[in-house]
Amino acid sequence: MNPIHVALLFGGKSPEHDISIRSARNIYAALDRDQYEITLIGISRRGSWFHVEEEGLFADLEIGQHGQPLLLAPGSDSPIRYAHSGQRIPVEVMFPITHGPMGEDGSLQGLLRHLDLPFVGPGVLASAAAMDKDVTKRLLKESGLLVAEWLSFQAQDRQTIDFHAVANRLGLPLFVKPANMGSSVGVSRADSAESFYRALDLAFQYDCKVLVEEAITGRELECAVMGNDIIAASGIGEVGMASAVFYDYEAKYESEDAATILIPAPNLDQEQLAKLVLVAKSAYRSIGCEGLTRVDMFLTEEGAVYVNELNTLPGFTNISMYPKLWEIAGLSYGELLDELIAMARARHQREQALNRYR
Repeated sequence: MNPIHVALLFGGKSPEHDISIRSARNIYAALDRDQYEITLIGISRRGSWFHVEEEGLFADLEIGQHGQPLLLAPGSDSPIRYAHSGQRIPVEVMFPITHGPMGEDGSLQGLLRHLDLPFVGPGVLASAAAMDKDVTKRLLKESGLLVAEWLSFQAQDRQTIDFHAVANRLGLPLFVKPANMGSSVGVSRADSAESFYRALDLAFQYDCKVLVEEAITGRELECAVMGNDIIAASGIGEVGMASAVFYDYEAKYESEDAATILIPAPNLDQEQLAKLVLVAKSAYRSIGCEGLTRVDMFLTEEGAVYVNELNTLPGFTNISMYPKLWEIAGLSYGELLDELIAMARARHQREQALNRYR
C-alpha cells in the first residue's frame, strides 16, 4: 500500500505561532512513516508559506529564514508548488496545527477548501464560530447550554466602558479576554477599576472585540471530542491551580508548578461523568464541529456544568490535554493521528459526492 501524502502545516500569523511549532514537532515525531509521507509546510509570521526540512522544524530559527518559498494555485491539479521551479508538491491531506487567529478561525479552512484539499479539523463555519467567544456563547446559550454571563465591547467603545456598571451587572472578580484568541493570550482577571482598565488595554491589543465575563466558581474540566457524523468523547481531565490565579498562558506553557493536569479527573461519580460528556458532545454539535475539538467546562458545587469555550485545533504539545485524554481512553498518540487523518479524507469524499452543478 502506497503511503498517504500528508502536509503538516504549522506556524502562522498568530501570537500562538510558537505553540503551533511545538505541536507540529510532536505530531511529526508520532506519524507512522510506513503509512505517511510527510511534507513540512511552515507559515511565517508574515503569512508566507515555506517548505521546511526536518532539521528546520526542530531548529530555533524563524520560518522564512530557511526553507523554500511555496506558491498556492487554487483550481489546479497541483495546488501547492515550489515558487521558483513550479514543481508540484503532492498532498493528499493537510494537517493544520495552526493555533489562533488566521489558523483556526475559518480563514485558513476556507483557503484549504479553495485548494480542494482534505484537512484535519472542523470546517469554516465551526472554526469561525468557536474562535469568536462572543458568537460561541450565543450559539451555546441558544442550544440550552449554560455559559458564564458576559458583555462584549468593540474597540470604538473603549473610552465609554464603565467599570462600576460592568461590575454591578456581572459581579467581581471579572475576566477580560480578546474575543478571538486562544491559549489564554491577552486574558486577565480583574477585581478593581485599575486592574479592569489595565485588562481592557491588554485585551484590545489582540482583538477589536473584547469579552468581559462573570467569574464561575467551580472545577475546570476538559473533554476531548472527535468525529464527523458519529462523534466520540474521551473521559474528563481537570486543570488544578497550584500557584497560578487562573490558567493563563504562563501557567499553560512556561511554568512547571503553576497548574497541575489531572487525567482522569478525580472524585467524579458516574452521573457527573455522564453529564459532562453529554454537555461536551452537545456543545460540539451546537457549533457544528467535525474532526476534533476540546471542550472546556466548569463544574460547580451545585452540580451545574458551564461550557467555557471550544478549541477546534487544540494543542498537541507534550503537555497538551487533548492527546493525553485520548491516550487514557486507550487511543495512542499515533492512533489518534490516524483517526483524524481518516476523518479528514472521509469528509472530503462526502463533500466531493455533492452535486456542484444544476
